[in-house]
Amino acid sequence: MDSALAAKPRKRLRAVGTFAWEDVAATLLEAEHRMTLSRRNLLRTGAAATLGAALPSALMAAPKIRIGAMDGILRMRGKVEVFDFAARLGLEGIEVGLTRAQGSETLNLADPELQARYRMATEKSKVPIVGLVLSTLHENHFKSDKLALKWVHDAIPIARSLRTRVLLLPFFGPAAIQNAAERDHVADLLKDFRPEAEKAGVVLAVENTLTAEDNAALLDRVGSKWVRVYYDVGNSTNMVGVDAAKEIRWLGKSRICQIHLKDTGYLGEGKVNFPDVMRAVRDIGYKGFAVLETSSPSHNVESDIRRNLAYLRGLM
Repeated sequence: MDSALAAKPRKRLRAVGTFAWEDVAATLLEAEHRMTLSRRNLLRTGAAATLGAALPSALMAAPKIRIGAMDGILRMRGKVEVFDFAARLGLEGIEVGLTRAQGSETLNLADPELQARYRMATEKSKVPIVGLVLSTLHENHFKSDKLALKWVHDAIPIARSLRTRVLLLPFFGPAAIQNAAERDHVADLLKDFRPEAEKAGVVLAVENTLTAEDNAALLDRVGSKWVRVYYDVGNSTNMVGVDAAKEIRWLGKSRICQIHLKDTGYLGEGKVNFPDVMRAVRDIGYKGFAVLETSSPSHNVESDIRRNLAYLRGLM
């Protein structure tokens, strides 16, 4: 990657609230000279609380990154019980696959009664649906198949009904965006979905094998915050051959709506530099979900999910 992918300069921190830094410091010095307070007494008087209120939130606590998983990697695609299983594993969200209902021209979650069951399961388990994956686009390619456009139209209200804000549109294999002309064509098709997506409050999340610069060009052409990148660190590292952490910093949180975490084998044992990736995610102020799309090397899904979770949380 060239210098265009260099990390953006950080903005200087500004005082929060009605206090300027100089005023806070003067107040504390005056209190120290007048009362010779110990640190413990200073806390008790509330002066330290005043200083804490003036500190930028970035210095008070790191952004919360929550870990979810795809229902498919748990081998529970299409099963409402996935939410209870996820809660038992310590997962904080589930990404649900949307497929064609068997023998029909509808999506598997188009049934309002089934949607109600999913909502009840999320409420009971306290594990939300953090995204839908429109898997039908692996068969009906968005860039070339009109049926793909129908699937997107059909999926947006389903996402709204299931109270999720992310609809993942995959572009891989024969469906991949191969050149600038295809990139621009896909962007122009996505423009037509802007009103629907905005009305539903659903982000159309493109996951592909483009570089950060090409993805930025695609988003700029669409011109809507309702179309963003679903960034996959495993694909970027192993398929595209780029520095995932560097791309995350370059794209920033305004372009990335959600993140997939995966590698070959267990996390931390492949090519993806997860310590650097997780630092980059924190550096851009990302506060959403990072979703596991991992394999199960031992063929014991529960054990392997727990192992990957423990590794990631050790980095957080």
